[in-house]
Amino acid sequence: MSIRAAYNSWAEQYDSNKNRTRDMDEEITKTRLSALQFDHVLEIGCGTGKNTRFLVTRAQHITAVDFSEEMLSIARTKILQPEVEFLQADITQKWSFGERKYDLVTFSLVLEHIENLDFIFSEANKTLKPGGHIFVSELHPFKQYAGTKARFHNGHELQELETYQHHVSDFIHSAEKADLQLQSLQEHFDEDQQELPRLLSLIFQKI
Repeated sequence: MSIRAAYNSWAEQYDSNKNRTRDMDEEITKTRLSALQFDHVLEIGCGTGKNTRFLVTRAQHITAVDFSEEMLSIARTKILQPEVEFLQADITQKWSFGERKYDLVTFSLVLEHIENLDFIFSEANKTLKPGGHIFVSELHPFKQYAGTKARFHNGHELQELETYQHHVSDFIHSAEKADLQLQSLQEHFDEDQQELPRLLSLIFQKI
């Protein structure tokens, strides 16, 4: 099943499924960005709008992008503010999000589905204002090494989504190639902190 088809199938139950990775990503996004204000934000992988609800409190305008029409359909019913523009797009193709330049580009649980990080960071850099930032929140590579990946039960069987394994250094090197400088890296654990870190978050700045 393609990534697009899988998320279309997952959309209806995405918000109600027990999903610690989804919930932690929302917590991390709020914690890492809550002290900042932005004019224009480009949110890649907005899904059903879980982080859009927070971002609209920190920005004048948000362009919220997802590959899945069904995810976007749900997001549109939840996020009614006129400051938010929802777009369906395939980010593995050349980006065309208008002439606007963004203060912030966010990626949430998206890049594990992307093979070519160099292209993604290059395109993201083109959309940024000078001094703009990129925020990445992704499944930690250590979790991937242990076999964890995006999956859901469709009512009949377990569906595992196609993913690509990226090392921590892959994110940093691809960003550096696009003239993006690492500002902060954090690893995020479950409450007991006895297991592998669940998520990795990074902030880069355009130089």
